[in-house]
Amino acid sequence: MIANHFKIGVVAASSRFDPERGAAIEAWFAQNVPDGEIQIVFHPSVYSKHGHFAGDDASRANALVEFANDPRLDAVWFARGGYGSNRIAEAVLPRLTAVARKKRYLGYSDVGSLLALFYKAGFPHVAHGPMASDALRSDATAWRALNWLRDGDATSLEPSLAEDARPAVAFNLSIIDQVVGTPLEPDLTGHVLMLEEVSEPLYRIDRMMFHLTSQASMKRLAGIRLGSVTAVVENDPDFGLTPEEIIRYWCQRSGIPYLGRARIGHDADNHVVPFGPR
Repeated sequence: MIANHFKIGVVAASSRFDPERGAAIEAWFAQNVPDGEIQIVFHPSVYSKHGHFAGDDASRANALVEFANDPRLDAVWFARGGYGSNRIAEAVLPRLTAVARKKRYLGYSDVGSLLALFYKAGFPHVAHGPMASDALRSDATAWRALNWLRDGDATSLEPSLAEDARPAVAFNLSIIDQVVGTPLEPDLTGHVLMLEEVSEPLYRIDRMMFHLTSQASMKRLAGIRLGSVTAVVENDPDFGLTPEEIIRYWCQRSGIPYLGRARIGHDADNHVVPFGPR
């Protein structure tokens, strides 16, 4: 019987989650945390299927609310991204209790829609970082996530946060571009915004940066950092600019400071970015 274990609830708020991947994650825990000091609990609905999604909107919302409000769980870790968290965010928020507000929440990619709304609502422990499915990328990735979920470990954080005391947030570019102007958008005045992207052609990245940096709310940012841009879809003809050159161009054109690179993204080097001041 383990007296002092830390229990993490895993929920799927977006796309379908593969049972084989879930089994591999449980095997990783059995091998790397054999004493059960850290335990994960998959919500029973995590492997549900409803078209594109891990269950219909109501079941995904109910699962998140159940685990967020459960006092026996210490944190909520999102299983994966994909698409769908925006469909449930506004339905989830009014049902969350004081217990839910105390928990740490970790995810990125599509889950950014939920993280944005939670941050807007004043949740103090919301972060962009590796999800449960990313535990299989590398042991370092897994421990980076677990150590932040357990105690906010500073070594898990994106390195620039140690040098820049300004409040920060991080998002997938596609997600924050679609969140602006909606009820999910938080006030990011004075924040450093870190961006990453995956599986997009460069012309779309350029178009999203045009839209994002044109928003009045984004012009109040302290600046933008660029994380990794991976699995870039081939542009025919060649777009002619690198991802960083695209970000620099739109930052210069909009007057938003470009602050350099960030170690976030859809890869094993994805670091944790807690939302807000530290």
